[in-house]
Amino acid sequence: MDLYTTFLGVIVFFAIVLIAKGIRIVDQAQVVIIERFGKFHGVLYPGINWIIPVMDKPHIMEWRNSREYIDGTGRTRVIPHMEARTVIDMRETVYDFPRQSVITKDNATIEISAVLYFQITDPVKAAYEVESLPTAIEKLTQTTLRNIFGELDLDQTYTAREKINSKLLVTLDNAANKWGVKVNRVELQDIIPPTAIREAMEKQMKAERDRRATVTEAEGLKTSQILKAEAIREAEIKKAEGMKQAAILEAEGIAEAKIKVANAEAEAVKILAAGVGDKANPANYQVSLKYIEALSKMTEGKDNKVIYMPYEASNVLGAVAAIKDLTGGAPQK
Repeated sequence: MDLYTTFLGVIVFFAIVLIAKGIRIVDQAQVVIIERFGKFHGVLYPGINWIIPVMDKPHIMEWRNSREYIDGTGRTRVIPHMEARTVIDMRETVYDFPRQSVITKDNATIEISAVLYFQITDPVKAAYEVESLPTAIEKLTQTTLRNIFGELDLDQTYTAREKINSKLLVTLDNAANKWGVKVNRVELQDIIPPTAIREAMEKQMKAERDRRATVTEAEGLKTSQILKAEAIREAEIKKAEGMKQAAILEAEGIAEAKIKVANAEAEAVKILAAGVGDKANPANYQVSLKYIEALSKMTEGKDNKVIYMPYEASNVLGAVAAIKDLTGGAPQK
């Protein structure tokens, strides 16, 4: 009875140990591929799963990981290394590839680095369609970058970055689809030319900036001179128009004044003619007044003057008598 109990206890113990070892808990966003006697058996999804110990084993995959360290200059460096894993991460993964040298179409050697974002969509293909998925993706990215940059000149590598990213994404996604991988995005980080080329490019850029500054300054000076000349021309035109308008107004004023004076004299002659009737000539009266006014102006001032009487002075004296007859006394001054 004791032997039977001991044997039964041993069986129960081994059963409990077997069951305990057969329980596998898989975390969220991870899967485990199970092989039974070395052959694919199934996939364990997140949650509690049970396998048969000894018979079932998880498939081991190589996975790329990174370790950071600080170098002698104080900068943080990243060292990629491979490690064995029994779980497959289904989340999007970022691969930061180290710098590599590529040769452009015009035989310029440059260093480039890239970042790759991908996600495993089929864990079975990722486990069995390629020996080492991280290595395959890294080598595929490096060879694709060399091919793309080999078709471009050095100047095009700086201006066609979006084009390079798009072409790289399509090429990698098509090639990695066989491995159960979806490439979501590819970004070029750095494009570093050799020191001699970089110095030449900096000199070229400086010369181009100087040329643009000179052209801009010359265009500004030209525009300033044109505007100044136009302003002077407009001012002269305005001044000439103003002088013209002033002369016209002055002439019109003089003409109107003369017309008014003539009208006044004509009206005075009419009034005078109506007053004297047939006794005298009103025109002689007007002329006599003009002579007397002119003579008064000639004798103004304190300086000694020599007066030359005109030939028509006798007419003036005759006109004085006419004025006396009209007015009934001395002529009016």
